[in-house]
Amino acid sequence: MNFIKLATLGLTASIVAASAAAATPAAPDTAKPSVVIVHGAFADGSDFAKVIPLLQAKGVHVVSVQNPLTSLADDVAAAKRAIEAQPGKVVLVGHSWGGMVITEAGDNPKVSGLVYVAAFAPDAGQSVGDVGKGFAPGAGLAHLVADASGFLSLTQEGMSKHFAQDLPAAATAVMTATQGPIFSKAFEQKVSVAAWKQKPSWYLVADADHMIVPEQQRAMAKAINAKVSSVNSSHVPQQSQPAKVAAVILDAVQAAK
Repeated sequence: MNFIKLATLGLTASIVAASAAAATPAAPDTAKPSVVIVHGAFADGSDFAKVIPLLQAKGVHVVSVQNPLTSLADDVAAAKRAIEAQPGKVVLVGHSWGGMVITEAGDNPKVSGLVYVAAFAPDAGQSVGDVGKGFAPGAGLAHLVADASGFLSLTQEGMSKHFAQDLPAAATAVMTATQGPIFSKAFEQKVSVAAWKQKPSWYLVADADHMIVPEQQRAMAKAINAKVSSVNSSHVPQQSQPAKVAAVILDAVQAAK
């Protein structure tokens, strides 16, 4: 009986050890650039929690910035600190509002490429409003509410039906509770430089996006001469289809020079 018990315990320990080893990220490959991720409005750095392990499994060092969302300048400063903290080259990833941030912060010799994920891709001197001229507003924008200090948030309906309509209700409830409100005037602030003019760019279009309409995404991707791919997802493909987002980022990592 004791022998059987010991054997069982030994087998259990082996299974636990094997599972832990399988979940352990690969050691970072210092020959590869680091990936710095800049999240968008109504989110935080954990927005890419499903993508990050996929990159780490390939030996890529990843940092996800926590944007203050208080102004474009403040978010750019946060991204710049993250870039400077990396030991070598950096692939800079921006989702949604994060595209505004990486367009300016990416003007750094350490940045080897820019990846836009359903993101704004402005030219120098443009704001969010400027880059959206001529396109219908996304349906989700009707579900923004402002607090007394001028910070914008999404309603529960906006999150569940327009921001992340391809995620379960339990997930969107958490996203609503943990979202990062953005100062409304940030959308009026203009980037001073467009890093994509000197850096190779990738753009992942979200074909079922209710926040930034797909037509606008395709137009921006064309304007910056990005390598374009698409995914049939809501505004948050990093949550609903993380493998496809990771694949685009890894393509940029492999292309780094």
